[in-house]
Amino acid sequence: MAILVDETKRVLIQGITGREGITRARLMKGYGTQVVGGVTPGKGGQAVEGVPVFDTVREAWEQVGPIDVSVLFIPAPLVKSAALEAIDAGVKLLVIVPDRVPIYDVLEIADAARRAGARFVGPNTLGVISPGRGVLGMIGGRAESARAWFPPGPVGVTSRSGGMTSSTAYYLAQAGIGTTTLVHVGGDAVVGLPHPEAMKLFEHDPDTQAVVMFGEIGTSQEEQVADLIEAGAFTKPLVAYIGGKAAKSGTRFSHAGAIIEGGRGTHAGKVARLREVGAHVVESFADIPRVTKEVLEG
Repeated sequence: MAILVDETKRVLIQGITGREGITRARLMKGYGTQVVGGVTPGKGGQAVEGVPVFDTVREAWEQVGPIDVSVLFIPAPLVKSAALEAIDAGVKLLVIVPDRVPIYDVLEIADAARRAGARFVGPNTLGVISPGRGVLGMIGGRAESARAWFPPGPVGVTSRSGGMTSSTAYYLAQAGIGTTTLVHVGGDAVVGLPHPEAMKLFEHDPDTQAVVMFGEIGTSQEEQVADLIEAGAFTKPLVAYIGGKAAKSGTRFSHAGAIIEGGRGTHAGKVARLREVGAHVVESFADIPRVTKEVLEG
């Protein structure tokens, strides 16, 4: 199995006629993702990469049938209206790629998703890929490279850094370790599917034997993962790396979601808490493949 995406999921692309939408439609379709439609207001009746374009999400649903996932390539100021439209139409998973989405807009999206029983990944995410099964967003860049870089296997990957999502899986693959699903949770301070929520999904995926987490300073996502382990809600082996060791309080590291304030979200605090509950925390990113292999071999 996998989490969030596989070959059965019916996918919509909002903003499909824009430059990014066209490019990523090519990636997703080429990889085998079941892209059933696209939406750009005023562009209904067109087609992109053989995918029919509609003016609204509801129209797409009526014409092509139920939609499981919508991937948003929408300018940040318009993300809220597009996301709410998708949720209102009945879509249960959104992948919100753009960055710089206003935080109050994200909170409104989160409230609407909660009330509708939906979830979203991002904003500020490269997306999700289940090797050999489907991709949402832009991980891999091109279908050919995504196939070459990310073989299927028993390890889940969740990361707060887009680049390190791909790098983690790539270096695992070089060590002969494939992956079930890669999730870039998003780089902002408020995201729809943070590390702890991804861990809950991996916990219930029978094909995921272990998880690698690329964490960072700032927010309490990694500490919340430790809480899950302590409570017995996540029981699989976890290999973790925390970036930002040299950062001091008040330092912004990499992106908006990684900032230390008042001693909270520190590298030392995250490492100590994860080790306290039995996670395999590595000091060097290069150690991830070796430690993961040791964990899998038991």
